[in-house]
Amino acid sequence: MEIAWLKTFVDAAGTLNFRKTSERLLMSQPTVTVHIRLLEESLGVALFKRDKNRVTLTEAGKHFKGEAVKVLLQLNSSIEELQAFAQGYRQKWTLAISPLMAETILPYILKAFTRDHPDVELVIRVEESERIEALVEEEEVSAGISALPPVRRNIHHEIVYDDPLVFVVPRDAYDDEAGPVVSPEAVLSSSYLFTHHHPGFWEELLVKLRIRVPGIRTMKVTQAHIAKRFIQEGLGVSFLPKSMVRRELLEGRLMDAHFDLFPLPVTSTYLLAKEMGELEKEFLKRIQSVYFS
Repeated sequence: MEIAWLKTFVDAAGTLNFRKTSERLLMSQPTVTVHIRLLEESLGVALFKRDKNRVTLTEAGKHFKGEAVKVLLQLNSSIEELQAFAQGYRQKWTLAISPLMAETILPYILKAFTRDHPDVELVIRVEESERIEALVEEEEVSAGISALPPVRRNIHHEIVYDDPLVFVVPRDAYDDEAGPVVSPEAVLSSSYLFTHHHPGFWEELLVKLRIRVPGIRTMKVTQAHIAKRFIQEGLGVSFLPKSMVRRELLEGRLMDAHFDLFPLPVTSTYLLAKEMGELEKEFLKRIQSVYFS
């Protein structure tokens, strides 16, 4: 029995169309037919019923489909483990991190972390914060860096750092130093406010803003890096965690505008894990050692 026969069978069992399978697997339709015939002969069981130009799975075929998928998944997993072993990896550590954190955290620590752990195969999964807790609980990842605290009691969490919100505007939103400062009300009344690029604070913040600035115009932009780009292009303003705009503020591409309508909230970033092992503790320590404020 050859692996190619199993791959052809699994695809054909899904499409129930040998022509489509041939197109998907980049082979001729006669080759698909041959693979299925050879697999059936090897097993001694008919996997498909053939009725003119239509094929359906037999009961044995339906049963074998699930088993064949398991075999292929196990094979792929074994190949990946072998390739990792050949590269010197002896442990796999998968970290889920939200898009909000990817820009601010990873570049500062990954180089040193991978240098100090050459035997650890580090896998980074960029996931929305709302999904990270479930991934940790289901052990699809070893740990997660999330903008949301966990709700399940069996998930251990540590605050990585607290992050103040800042009112971010384009460079030309304010007059120069010799001119009068433009008020937050004026900026918010004349600009779009980009919202919902963070999962934790927008609903409460919008309530307060609408009380103080009636008629405020909002635009949902669910990715923070897009919101930052829009602000740089002068399309609007927003409130962002300071760590996320630290570089742009230092380089003068964005402005941290004066905001005195009410105290802005502080956001927190969390490390989630089922158990705080040595790698989790070290990763947390490395993140907390980075200066974000």
